[in-house]
Amino acid sequence: MKGKVADCGDNLCVEERRLAVIKDSMLDEEIFLDVADTFQVLSEPTRVKIVFVLAEAGELCVHHIATLLNMSPSAVSHQLRLLRNMRLVKTRKEAQHVYYSLSDGHIVQLFRQCLEHIEE
Repeated sequence: MKGKVADCGDNLCVEERRLAVIKDSMLDEEIFLDVADTFQVLSEPTRVKIVFVLAEAGELCVHHIATLLNMSPSAVSHQLRLLRNMRLVKTRKEAQHVYYSLSDGHIVQLFRQCLEHIEE
């Protein structure tokens, strides 16, 4: 026997049991905020371009990123700082040079899946 169906105004649409399962699986509010913050950081085209070049190159210094994007190194550094604060990029220091790369494969996967979605 099926569960009781929830009333959506004039329509009976979803079993109450299914709604309860979904409600029980809701994540903590902090996780939703972190996800929203991540998408907000990626809502700026320059930062998306930086993610793209790092996904393609693997690792670059500020100078090379700035050259690729036709921007000043200080403007790129500012954007990288925001990406780093959100743990989307990481750094590696070698002598006096700092190299940037994406934090992990999840960032590349998220970026590529978004591209696939856009290109459909």
